[in-house]
Amino acid sequence: MTLENLLQRFGIVLCLGPLVMLAGCPKQDDATSAKPPASATAPALPGPASASSAAVQAVSQANDAARSMRAERLIAQVEKAYQSGVSNYRAGRLDAARQDFDLAVDTMLASGLDLKKDPQLSDELERLLNQINSLEMDALKQGNGLSPVLEAAPLDEAANEATFPANPELTQKLKKELTISTSDLPLVINDQVAGYIGYFANSPSFHAHMLRSMERAGKYKTMMQQVLKEEGVPQDLIYLAVAESGFQPQAMNAGSGAGGIWQFMPTGAYGLARSGWVDERFDPEKSTRAYAKYMKALYSQFGDWYLAMAGYDWGPGNVQKAVMRTGYADFWELYRRNAMPKETKAYVPQILAAVIMAKNPEKYGLDKMVPMPAVVYDTVTTDYPVDLRLVADLTDATVQEVVALNPSLLRVSTPSSSDFDLHIPVGTKDVYLDRIKAIPDDKRISWRFHTVKPGESLEGIATSLHARPLEIAETNGIGVAEAVAPGDELVIPLAAVSGGVGHAQRYTIKHGDTIAIVADRFNVSPEDLRGWNHLSSSALKPGRVLSVSAPLRLAPAMRSHVKRGRVAAAGRTKAAYSKAISSKASRGSGAKSKASSAHATTRTKSTATSSHRTKH
Repeated sequence: MTLENLLQRFGIVLCLGPLVMLAGCPKQDDATSAKPPASATAPALPGPASASSAAVQAVSQANDAARSMRAERLIAQVEKAYQSGVSNYRAGRLDAARQDFDLAVDTMLASGLDLKKDPQLSDELERLLNQINSLEMDALKQGNGLSPVLEAAPLDEAANEATFPANPELTQKLKKELTISTSDLPLVINDQVAGYIGYFANSPSFHAHMLRSMERAGKYKTMMQQVLKEEGVPQDLIYLAVAESGFQPQAMNAGSGAGGIWQFMPTGAYGLARSGWVDERFDPEKSTRAYAKYMKALYSQFGDWYLAMAGYDWGPGNVQKAVMRTGYADFWELYRRNAMPKETKAYVPQILAAVIMAKNPEKYGLDKMVPMPAVVYDTVTTDYPVDLRLVADLTDATVQEVVALNPSLLRVSTPSSSDFDLHIPVGTKDVYLDRIKAIPDDKRISWRFHTVKPGESLEGIATSLHARPLEIAETNGIGVAEAVAPGDELVIPLAAVSGGVGHAQRYTIKHGDTIAIVADRFNVSPEDLRGWNHLSSSALKPGRVLSVSAPLRLAPAMRSHVKRGRVAAAGRTKAAYSKAISSKASRGSGAKSKASSAHATTRTKSTATSSHRTKH
C-alpha cells in the first residue's frame, strides 16, 4: 500500500468519527437487549493517536527507503566512473583514467549526502580512496611529470632474508671501533646488530641507498629532530625513516596503501587529514609529529624503546601478547625465544645498525656525503581554491617548486571546501598576498598572472598562455594595441570553464570557435577534444558545451619495490598472499597498523592493544 493510500484511509476514518458520534447508538428492543457473543463484537477502529503514530512511522520508513535508494544510485554511479578509470588505466589512457578517478571521488564529495553518518557511504568512500591510492598513483607519476621518481627503501629486499651466524670477533671489533655513546637512543652492539652492520657495509646497493637517504635527510633532519624533542622522544628515532621510506615524503606501498615518510596506513585516528584533495601522511612535518606521538605512546606502553620499535613493526597488541606469553618484557629475550616473526626480529637490529652507521660516517664512507639543503618556506592559509600554476606565477617560481613544497596536495589546486596551509617559496608571502588581490576569488582556479619580460608583446603573451589579447587588455585596463614594458604585471583571464575544482572542466562554444582554436586555448590536442566530446566533424555550434578536461591530480607515485616482505612478493601463490594479508594487513588488530586511535596505545603494559600501523 502506498503512503498516499495509507494517509487517505486514515483520513476517512478520522472524518467518519464525528458522524458516528452524532448518530449515537441505535435503540434496542428489550427483548433483544442481551449482549451479543464476544465473537460478534466488531473490532475497534484505531483512535486519532494511533493513526497519527502510524502515519509518522510510514513517512519515516518512506524517507529511509528514499535515502537508501539515493545512496545505492550514488554508489552505482561512482562505481561506473571508477571502473571506467580502471579500463582506461589498463589501456594506457592515463589522462582519461585520471579524469574518471577524479569524477568518482568528486561525485561522492558533491552528493550532498552525509558520508560520515551513513555507514554504507562511508565504507564506499574509504574503499574508493584505497583502491585509487593503490592503482592511480603510478599512472599519475607517468602522466603529469611532477611527482618525484621514488626508489625502494634501503632495508628492502634481500636484507630481510639475510641470516648471520654469530661472529664474536666481529662483534668485539665493532665495539672497540664504533662510537655509540653519542646517541640519545639506547644503542647496543651484539651479534645480531654486528651482523647487519657487516652486511650493510659490504653491500654496494645498501651503501648507495644509505647515502641517498642521508642526503635527503638534510631536507628534514632539523625539523624532525625539533619535533621529536618537543614530543619528548629520542631524536635519533628519525633513522627509522631510513627503513621506512628513505626520507621520501611521497613514498607509497602498492600492496598495503601505506604512505609517507613514516608509512602510515590510509585509515587511522592519529590526527592526519585525508580527503580527495589532501593527504597529510605526505606532509613531512605533520606526519613526523604524528609519528613522534605514536612512538611516545608505544614507549609508555612497554617502557622500552626496542619493544616500542618492535610494536611499530609488528603491532603493539602482538608484542604485548608475546610479553605476556613468555613473561619477558625484553626484546632480545623475545628474539632468542623466537616469540616474534622473522621480519620483526630483523627490523630492530637493522634500525640499530643504520643508526650506528650514521653515527660513525667516516667508517662507512658517509662522511663525504653532502646533505640536501633544508626545506624552508613561507605559509599562507587559503580558504579558497587556487591553482598551483597561478601560485607559481605569483611567486615567480616553477610549478615543480610549488608542488615539491606541498607534497600533501593530491591535485594541482588547493581544496575548495576547507582551509589549507599552502607552502610557498621563502620570502614570497608578502608578494603573493599583494598580487592575489588582483584576481577574483572565483577566478583563482583558472586565471593566470604574468610579469612581462624583455621582448614580449601582448599578442605573444596571449598566444603562449592560450588567452585572447582583447580580454587581457580589458582586464588590465590597457589598450589592445598598447605596448607592454618589461616588469609590467598582467592578470591573464583564461576562458571560463565550469565544473568546479576537481570536476571535468567545460567550455561554452562562442561564434568563431573551431576545434583547433578551442584545443589550442586549453592546451589539448584536437584528437582528444574530439574523443572526449564524441565529435564526428570539425563544425562547432555556438552555445554547445565541450569537455576540455586536463589532468587534475598530483597524487604521489608508488615505490617500485614492495617493502621487505610485508606484502606478497612476486611469485607467491594466492594462498600465500591471503595468508600474508590475514597475518599482517589485519594490523588494526595486531600487526603494524595505525587503524585505531593513536591515544589508545597509552594503556598499561598488561593490556593488549591493537596496532596503529599496517604497512607493506
